[in-house]
Amino acid sequence: MTHLMNRQIGIPCVMMRGGTSRGPFFLASDLPAAPMERDALLLSVMGAGNDLGIDGIGGGNPLTSKVAIVGPATRAGADVDYLFAQVRVLEGVVDTSPNCGNMLAAVGPFAIESGLVPATDGVTVVRIHNVNTGKLIQARVQTPGGQVAYEGEAVIDGVPGTAAPIHLAFLDAAGANTGRLLPTGSPTDRIDGIEVSCIDAAIPVMLVHAADLGRTGYEPIDSYRSDRDFMARLEALRIEAGRRMGFRNAAGMVIPKPVLLAPPARGGTLAVRYFMPHDCHRAMAITGAVATATACTIPETVAAALAGRLALPGDVTFEHPAGRLTVHLDPGAGQSAPIATAPTASILRTARRLFEGTVFARPSTPSRTALAA
Repeated sequence: MTHLMNRQIGIPCVMMRGGTSRGPFFLASDLPAAPMERDALLLSVMGAGNDLGIDGIGGGNPLTSKVAIVGPATRAGADVDYLFAQVRVLEGVVDTSPNCGNMLAAVGPFAIESGLVPATDGVTVVRIHNVNTGKLIQARVQTPGGQVAYEGEAVIDGVPGTAAPIHLAFLDAAGANTGRLLPTGSPTDRIDGIEVSCIDAAIPVMLVHAADLGRTGYEPIDSYRSDRDFMARLEALRIEAGRRMGFRNAAGMVIPKPVLLAPPARGGTLAVRYFMPHDCHRAMAITGAVATATACTIPETVAAALAGRLALPGDVTFEHPAGRLTVHLDPGAGQSAPIATAPTASILRTARRLFEGTVFARPSTPSRTALAA
């Protein structure tokens, strides 16, 4: 549990890179059980009130303003629970509505080294219950001699160097937040004259052709953020798509995520620009990749229209700003209504333990009103 030192609150913490994201990992037992108290600590730890997170350990970017909370499993068939939190430091908001597949890559190694899951010699399988969505993900972690291996020959675009491979399999991705693979009941919807597809698989997304918004889908990521008119239009589409998906306050949430699609330029399946939602991702979110790849298997979605017919098992390769990301799809087990059948999506990731110790939070965090002043 936490302890006081010089009026600050010390919390055991491990900083880890998971895929193309980075953030602190906590044991659930080291944080308050009450969500409001927990979130207040996280806001202080990450540096609420400043876009750089200057008074905390946030990294000044949504990809480095993420938190993972891991504990013993609370559902059958799982080894551990994983609660993901996206911390919006400037607004003073801790959002637990989405999942993060990149941070998920580090959950298995963290759980093993924290003593939550015993390691086996060779490969250790960790079955992860994502508390945000209620879904199960299987992680295969390299553990030669019963020790987590971080060094290896696996390469993922967006991360320098090589590392040990971690294989993630999303066993039951459909309806992660809405309970339905097609939350609006249709593979396509028309919003303000624009055709979009609303898909919920691992995370809810709104897919749209870049050309329909006057973009190629190959632009540098900073060009989107600097175009206020484009970002305002994309946000308006996202909010309405969210309303139709069942999110009454999508404006105050980070889901659904908008994804621009374009024909491939480098031999992949699709070119993508993924938004988080108010900035363009420097690579591609894993959960977003699962949702978009799944959409490629659903006739009449905007993704399937661009990708063409996809036979299972098969691969979907996305061309993103930092390189490429491949999702392997296998036919999924049948799901009971109202969730349609979704393929099992598998993705290669890597992770690294960066440092461990004690992170300090202030005894109190400024109110949201004060943060906005």
